[in-house]
Amino acid sequence: MTVRRSVWPAALLLCTALAAPAAPAHAGTPASSALPSVTPRAETEALYDDEEGGNADADDPAIWRNAAAPGRSLVVATAKEGGLRVYDLDARRIQSIPAPPPAAPGDAPGRFNNVDLLHGLRLPSGRADLAVVSDRGHDRLRFYRIDRDRPGGPLADVTDPAAAPVFSADQEEINEEETAYGLATWTDRATGRSYALVSRNNRTTVALLEITAGAGGTVGYRPVRTLDLPAEFRLPDGTTWAPCGEPGELPQVEGMVVDPANGMLYAGQEDVGIWRVRADLTGTPELIDRVREYGVPAAYDEESDACLPTGADPGHGGEHLTADVEGLTLLTERDGDGYVLASSQGDDTFALYDREPGDDNEYEGGFRVTAASRTLDGSEECDGAAVLNAPLGARYPDGLLVVQDGRETPVEGDREATGFTFVDLADVMDAVDD
Repeated sequence: MTVRRSVWPAALLLCTALAAPAAPAHAGTPASSALPSVTPRAETEALYDDEEGGNADADDPAIWRNAAAPGRSLVVATAKEGGLRVYDLDARRIQSIPAPPPAAPGDAPGRFNNVDLLHGLRLPSGRADLAVVSDRGHDRLRFYRIDRDRPGGPLADVTDPAAAPVFSADQEEINEEETAYGLATWTDRATGRSYALVSRNNRTTVALLEITAGAGGTVGYRPVRTLDLPAEFRLPDGTTWAPCGEPGELPQVEGMVVDPANGMLYAGQEDVGIWRVRADLTGTPELIDRVREYGVPAAYDEESDACLPTGADPGHGGEHLTADVEGLTLLTERDGDGYVLASSQGDDTFALYDREPGDDNEYEGGFRVTAASRTLDGSEECDGAAVLNAPLGARYPDGLLVVQDGRETPVEGDREATGFTFVDLADVMDAVDD
């Protein structure tokens, strides 16, 4: 998970055109404790972020549907310095891909943060489905061609070796770790061109990259433009508020998803809320919901390595999200409706918003993922989420939700563990509809 500890000097306040709207009324909204619960059908093996466990830390999943044999679909998931894990629908690991080593001794190692999919990308060798990964350690994107029946595993690295850093000018800047972080992919239906949107660690920047085909079936990218979200906000009383954190670090974005029907990007600024903006990064971003902590004065305490409140809650926060805002994913429905689903990491819940901007992306409900048994855990402190509303064989005939579990239990001794939890989408929809 990500604990945000950042603050931005007041002199760099962005224009008030991007500031949040006034807080909504709080009447009639159920407390997060009253939300319905669903239980998982399966979970992956625990991952351990220590030397013995290969520094593997579960973060973000994506669901690839095998159109020819839906029951043989895959879940591709990041494990940070542990690289990639590929699972079948029974949550069994079928492939592990290590993150690349450091560029040189003393440099940062590869660190796979987020993953998303591209379907049918045109390559010289034919169309291909790709898993796209943000490599935070090298400030690059990595590309893996998906072939379910490939000997040695379904994923093969096809990254253009000439791919340049996304944000950094050189290795020295890469080692400062203000590098590629969150990720969302999309294909422009009007042009057929495919893109990746990449956020920057410890900064408010989001970059738009066009995905390009290289020689020999490799895949690379080129920069198009960037957008900086606000780091400070003008409150209704005229004062200025910035999310608390360590000096020099800004409130970053991680969870992102694009609605292909209208080309809208939804981006979760972890300590702020959810933004909506055109996926080509033109136009003015709109904050569709805020975290409960929005506007609460706090200061970073070096001794405790935590943010401590310095005043009362002025009541400008939202009702449905508790920082951090984390995994965002799109739940589409066959009639064209659907939801933007967000992980509310701070209170272990998931929030659903109407996908239609014309309906102001209004909040539609929420739920929790709780343990099915002593050995089948739920999801706590969730970082990443992926949902697919399509038949996936006999195991998930109504679709699948996969969420990261940031506090896997039980664990071996005192070791902290993470993993991924598989939930029948029918159970989610039944809970929300009730």
